[in-house]
Amino acid sequence: MFNAETFFKQRLSEHMKEMNRYLRYIFNQHLMIAMLFLLSGLAYYYQQWLETLAPDFPAPLLIGAVFGLLASYSPVRTLLKEADIVFLLPLESKLHRYFKLTIGYSFFTQLYMLILAAAVLAPLFFAAGLGEGFVSYLLVFVVLLVFKLWNLHMNWWMLKVRNVNIRRMEQALRVVLNIGCFWLFLRGDLLAAAVLTVLFVVLLIADYSISRKQGGLAWDLLIEKDQARMQAFYRIANQFADVPHLKTKVHKRQFVVNLFTGRVPFEQTHTYDYLFRVTFVRGGDYFGLFLRLTVLAGVIIYFIPNLWVQLAFALLFLYLTGFQLIGLWKHHRTIAWMDLYPVPDATRKRALLALLQQLAVIQAVLLSLVFLLRADVLGFGLALAAGVAFGLGFVRMYVPKRLK
Repeated sequence: MFNAETFFKQRLSEHMKEMNRYLRYIFNQHLMIAMLFLLSGLAYYYQQWLETLAPDFPAPLLIGAVFGLLASYSPVRTLLKEADIVFLLPLESKLHRYFKLTIGYSFFTQLYMLILAAAVLAPLFFAAGLGEGFVSYLLVFVVLLVFKLWNLHMNWWMLKVRNVNIRRMEQALRVVLNIGCFWLFLRGDLLAAAVLTVLFVVLLIADYSISRKQGGLAWDLLIEKDQARMQAFYRIANQFADVPHLKTKVHKRQFVVNLFTGRVPFEQTHTYDYLFRVTFVRGGDYFGLFLRLTVLAGVIIYFIPNLWVQLAFALLFLYLTGFQLIGLWKHHRTIAWMDLYPVPDATRKRALLALLQQLAVIQAVLLSLVFLLRADVLGFGLALAAGVAFGLGFVRMYVPKRLK
């Protein structure tokens, strides 16, 4: 006799074991120290910025946008596996309770993002004088929880719709309504906020009606969405430990490939030079990771007024980027034919170190250019010298020990 609650508990237990296996590697001592340093610095300058907050600063729009986007991003973790499309399909009529439990699980796993965002934006809320004390902000947070639950159900209903254009239009409309409701509510325009809320409820009812007209669950879409989120977690965990379940996605990016491999000689000794450079650009998420960390570091450095703290953040992000890119070493570990290369293993190591060294210098140059945007010539020189020296030292002294 099939029991939906027992099945959910079994799937949840397996999922938590899989997550915990890699989380202990992700939240290691080095990363925790780096995160503590980063958050401490951001909190300090955030407080200083609030003290000089301009009266005309659009705080309602900023807070409303953040809350609206968090409410809109409400994926449902179904915990489904690829084989379920065969073995669970006959039990579809008995899985209603199971999917209700997955919606509840998704809500509680995403609750930490809401609490964190509310805690971060609370000082801005009070500094801008948007409410009448803690009770007002608590009311806003309760409204956020309600909208989060609505969005979770709407997202689940739209997963039954196979038409991609309909799903995208509904999601775009939902984002606009979410942001608009919170923006007007924080501004104090309660009547306009109530009108948008009514429109949102109408959209909710329409989504439910559309889902009711569907023939059944889109099993392939549900499994695809859940597996994609799990693969995103595996890509992060792969930077800290070997993940045998990782399925790498290849991106073409021909222009960037030519940019990185155009000067690699067509010789046997440069086999791994070409391979690692193509892997960085096309394989996994290394190229995107490099860009995201560089942009994030540049934004933080630009808005921090203290030169020495700016330099500290530049070096911190150089370390974080280099540490994440070490995963290139084992990216091809499951490809047996690489062992047939008539190339010494020392050549492979040299190729990786050369690429990491080149990327460290590129990132150091890009971060130092941020100082020129602030017309800080001294900061540019110090950031360039310190960044290049740190990057070269990191690659030559730390990475070889890590590879062992």
